[in-house]
Amino acid sequence: MYAERSAACGGVVWSAAAATAAAGECHRVVPDGCMDLIWDGERVLLAGPDTRAHFADWAPGRVFAGVRLPVGVGPAVAGAPARALRDLRVPLEDVWPAAEARRLAAQAAAAPDAGAPLERAAGRRLQDGPGADPLMARVAVLLDRNTAVSQVARETGLGERGLHRRSLAAFGYGPKTLGRILRLDRALAAAREGTPFAEVAALAGYADQAHLSREAKQLAGAPLSVLTAHAGDANRSTQLPSGSSTIA
Repeated sequence: MYAERSAACGGVVWSAAAATAAAGECHRVVPDGCMDLIWDGERVLLAGPDTRAHFADWAPGRVFAGVRLPVGVGPAVAGAPARALRDLRVPLEDVWPAAEARRLAAQAAAAPDAGAPLERAAGRRLQDGPGADPLMARVAVLLDRNTAVSQVARETGLGERGLHRRSLAAFGYGPKTLGRILRLDRALAAAREGTPFAEVAALAGYADQAHLSREAKQLAGAPLSVLTAHAGDANRSTQLPSGSSTIA
């Protein structure tokens, strides 16, 4: 079971639970450029941006909640550059002051909606700190439109080297990689709605369906037919949200 709602701090608040009668569930986590705060029933984790697919094993009845932060916003909440957290899931006390992290874990454990304290904590961090880099938010928008990296560098005035450096801090990887991840995310969303794969490839900006298939295997670790097998489910109901792959 998986559900999500819009978060006041941006992104989404999500909750997930494994079936109580099942022997266990394995969920594929597909990169999406985001970072998450996650309550796993015992502690709060900070999930960095993924560059490849991960897998999560859910024990029967296990319950999770989290906040998936918009692309580029995670570092402002984490207080650390995204590149330092790439492909990692770390206890929040390794990044935040330990007392603050433990307090948030206690609040999540006591709340009827464990995602609500995480949402409030993320919002406070964004309000009280320097906030997300607005220029990098513009970069993410341009890349999500399939804008060439050279053109993004020109439009933002960063130059290609400066764009790459700022992208590592904001996204965890360079702009070309982020563009690939965002394009695949759009393509999978369209494919799960029933759009034919060839049409998906054209709409998302791939050279052809074979190009889309290669990218899916490289970034998500599976053919499109596997990634879209549960197209009738909610947005991410066949996957644990980004950043959660090491939770068992």
